[in-house]
Amino acid sequence: MKMVRVGLIGSGFMGRSHTFAFNTASSVFELPATPVLELLADVDDDTAAAAAKALGFSRSTGDWRALIDDPAVDLVDITAPNVLHKPIALAAIAAGKPVYCEKPLAANAAEAKEMADAADAAGVITAVGFNYLKNPMVTLAREIVASGEIGEVVSFRGIHAEDYMADPQSPYTWRMDPEGGHGVVADLGSHIISIARYVVGPIASVVGQIATVTTERPVAPGASETRRVEVDDQARALVRFEGGATGSIEASWIATGRKMTLAFDITGTKGTIAVDHERMNELQIYTTGQPAGREGFKTILAGPDHDSYAAFCPAPGHQLGFNDIKAIEVKALMTALAGGAPFRPDFREAWEIQRVVDAVVASARAERWVNIAET
Repeated sequence: MKMVRVGLIGSGFMGRSHTFAFNTASSVFELPATPVLELLADVDDDTAAAAAKALGFSRSTGDWRALIDDPAVDLVDITAPNVLHKPIALAAIAAGKPVYCEKPLAANAAEAKEMADAADAAGVITAVGFNYLKNPMVTLAREIVASGEIGEVVSFRGIHAEDYMADPQSPYTWRMDPEGGHGVVADLGSHIISIARYVVGPIASVVGQIATVTTERPVAPGASETRRVEVDDQARALVRFEGGATGSIEASWIATGRKMTLAFDITGTKGTIAVDHERMNELQIYTTGQPAGREGFKTILAGPDHDSYAAFCPAPGHQLGFNDIKAIEVKALMTALAGGAPFRPDFREAWEIQRVVDAVVASARAERWVNIAET
């Protein structure tokens, strides 16, 4: 069996999640290629060495360039801050190595296109971590829409809201660095945009609204010195899909009390479906034609009849979690690296998602509808 030696850049929240996913996918699925935790890079040698020991990587380095140049690394996995995605990815592509990168792919659509074009020209496999697309309930939503069970789609309503920046004393982080791109509209908004495109189809135009609520934040926990915040805390947009449906998307990282409200409902001419990732193992479906007095939504629980679930558990309703769907993402990546089905979303799809993000921001600033083709 083919081995894929992983070089991970960044050992924070998402770096740990990727590591869990590599290990879980290897034990849960019969993979066509086996990921091996080869080399970890971080901000300096000591940080990298400590993280490599904790996460089970064979070696470490304080220089991401050395990781890319290392002949023992087959896959470059980027979970570093957004501002580093482009230089690391382009260097890996130039070295002819596949790239697995966290979202958002780049600071803006122009940079994302440059990265996608470079990967296509080099014939390099790419993958972007929009892991919620691998939730079996999101896959089921796509299947229901495609089957026509709820008729022609007329409306999409989606939101990704959390509260990890709700406290105005929460310190300034790399997420607020404008060099790395937009604020919550990219950080969380890109997830709901990815789902909208995956389940309903391409978005044609948007009219957006963005707002920065907390304009200054401490430079460090408990510090009196502050730094100006230039990116958005919340964003909204009305959208028109190429297929004719209309709808809305919303993102906020200051939604007090919301921990993981990545939710959407899709209304069709014959019914409605709804998914909320605070109850990520459920899909609600309503179809027309029910008996009078018995109309209502039905709850479908994730189970072995749904994509990838059975590998984790033979019984329905026993719940997959965040790291499990990340493992499903790794399964798809290993399949692509072994010559199987192409991975989606790749850099090209991530560029399309970034175009919508950029269009929301451009629309909000210009106070007008913006066609995605303009970005």
